[in-house]
Amino acid sequence: MTRTALRICPLCEATCGLTLTVDGDRVTAARGDRDDIFSRGFLCPKGAAFPEVDADPDRLGRPLVRRDGQLTEATWDEAFAAVQAGLRPVIEEHGPDSVAVVLGNPNVHTVAGALYPPVLLAGLRSRSVFTASTVDQMPKHVSSGLLYGDPLAIPVPDLDRTDHLLVIGANPLDSNGSLCTAPDFPGRIRALRRRGGRLTVIDPRRTRTAKRADEHLAVRPGTDALLLFAMVHVLFAEGLVDLGERAEHLGRPDEVERLAADFPPEAVAPLCDIPAERIRRLARELAAAETAAVYGRIGSTTVEFGTLTSWLVDVLAVLTGNFDRPGGLMFPLSATGPAPRPAGPGRGFALGRWHSRVSGHPEAKSELPIVALAEEIDTPGEGRVRAALVIAANPVLSVPDGNRLDAALASLDFMVSVDPYLNETSRHADVVLPPPPPSRSPHFDYAFNALAVRNQARYTRPVLPLADGRPDECEIHARLILCAGGQDGADPGLVDAMVIDAALAKAVGDPHSPVCGRQPDALAQELTGLTGAERRLDMMLRLGPYGEGFGADPGGLSLDRLLAHPHGIDLGPLAPRVPGVLRTRSGAVELCPGPIAAEAARLRGRLTESPDGVLLIGRRHLRSNNSWLHNVPALTGGSNRCTVQVHPDDAARLELTDGGLARLAGDGGALEVPVEITEAVRRGVVSLPHGWGHDRPGTRLAVAAADPGVNVNQLNSGRLLDPLSGTAVLNGLPVVLTPVR
Repeated sequence: MTRTALRICPLCEATCGLTLTVDGDRVTAARGDRDDIFSRGFLCPKGAAFPEVDADPDRLGRPLVRRDGQLTEATWDEAFAAVQAGLRPVIEEHGPDSVAVVLGNPNVHTVAGALYPPVLLAGLRSRSVFTASTVDQMPKHVSSGLLYGDPLAIPVPDLDRTDHLLVIGANPLDSNGSLCTAPDFPGRIRALRRRGGRLTVIDPRRTRTAKRADEHLAVRPGTDALLLFAMVHVLFAEGLVDLGERAEHLGRPDEVERLAADFPPEAVAPLCDIPAERIRRLARELAAAETAAVYGRIGSTTVEFGTLTSWLVDVLAVLTGNFDRPGGLMFPLSATGPAPRPAGPGRGFALGRWHSRVSGHPEAKSELPIVALAEEIDTPGEGRVRAALVIAANPVLSVPDGNRLDAALASLDFMVSVDPYLNETSRHADVVLPPPPPSRSPHFDYAFNALAVRNQARYTRPVLPLADGRPDECEIHARLILCAGGQDGADPGLVDAMVIDAALAKAVGDPHSPVCGRQPDALAQELTGLTGAERRLDMMLRLGPYGEGFGADPGGLSLDRLLAHPHGIDLGPLAPRVPGVLRTRSGAVELCPGPIAAEAARLRGRLTESPDGVLLIGRRHLRSNNSWLHNVPALTGGSNRCTVQVHPDDAARLELTDGGLARLAGDGGALEVPVEITEAVRRGVVSLPHGWGHDRPGTRLAVAAADPGVNVNQLNSGRLLDPLSGTAVLNGLPVVLTPVR
């Protein structure tokens, strides 16, 4: 029997609503849900490929356990018994820090990945935590933590109301937006243009987004902080600073002026390769716009001064009066976030509360740089990492010097991988726990609703039932938590019950909570839901900023109300949240924190450099998402190729031919890769996509292995980091390019 069902797409940050066609026990087609309150029917190629992703024959259906050196299928009980038997002795003998927890970015795309890893980390108490954030977005977390006291308080551009959008190091028409959840980014850009707005793109490559811009500036990679600091300099020098309605909540703008004095446009122009007068005009246009927003992303964060650049993005909004107001940068209010509290000083944000064992890298947001993972495993000594729990991560491809990490993972005493595939990383595991396909999982966007350009809430239950005896992803995570604590065999529902009990006990003791003074047990009885995860969602919605509470106003949010609105509930446009969102020790926006001032001094030293040579940048493709989707036939081929893009002038100078092979060498190694000659990249820059290199033995990725590409991260030793965030420098890396004869 054929039917249709709704599902939120889990394949990128746009979180579009899908209408799936289901034939028996199989999803056969996907189209955009025209009634979805957020995406309004928009669909990209990844969403259209949902049926192929869901039914990929290379997905693992049963756990794998290593026996006599070989991974073989096992029952779920056997797999979890093996997890506890392998993990507990390591913890008991060497302590919790000997177990690394590695989290990949797919975790933020699933209910289980959002709800359970924090519980695992709290129970395990390991400081050896590594995530994809330090090859991606950690600079924005750190700058937000320093500015606002909360690393999760990330303002986003109010796309639907801005008059001037300045995009730096981002290509949202291919990425679908990142740290800016906005379905149909192309439509939103068209709407900006229709209302007379302006789009300026700063990027070394002429991306799909740059082609839509009123102006594209091909900046030299890695100089974004210099360019933005020069704009700040102009705002102060020309009397264009207007702090707007938030002025009373802004601390130390005079210190920002002092730092910017060292970066006049004439000093930075030769390094950025943007004329000084054009830099001045950028600042003037931003200040003159009725409303304006600056959006910086991975091209401006995965650089040596990524945190400083992220800070400057927000500082430009502050100085032009576009901070926390419609059309500027604004803070979303997620339905499952904490309810607003009275404004006042908070605990603030600190860096470097502990350091890594080998290189002494400081922690940021309770994480260590993922580039340190290999050395923490393969360097002998007290405190060495001996076991790893790798959850939805493939760091062998996504982290610099994958060859070293590949060898390090093979040397572990024990490794568990929660992954649907046997990929370049999970092939080293002693136990592989595969979650079910997305059609058999619920979906709620815990992470991305906190980054959405419009407040809304949507939830979809599984479209298809699980096969007999197969646990859902939430149960897999819950059982993993129990095994780590030596409780294999206990009821997985205990994990959710424990979380609910703790959260309600905290809420009833909070004088600002609507349930203050109530009885936790009585509140727990009111929760609805078919699973522990649904009960937790219901609790978070009821206690959240739009919640109905317990036995209170039925007009508020709850799980039942979300289920009654299958296309979602619109919660309105973004609204000002300062000072309530601030958690700094001063209670104000700390515009010039000490670590930032120190980084500005370090950046000042770059003004005397003379840049030369070839620089490497990455690139996005609409039909890809890091290393995830190269095994899906519908998303491979065409322009989605692993080639090195080279400007025609550089190709002629280096005697490279289109389609011929080139040798690309960096400080971490060398690769041979096909050449694509194009004017899309500026002179002196080459571009190679991230997430390829599917040529290692022992994987089960037939489609990806047929067109493996090369691993761009193998060019990178990982020695160069943004020091404040520990984020690997992936863009603006010096490389040597030569023809392969």
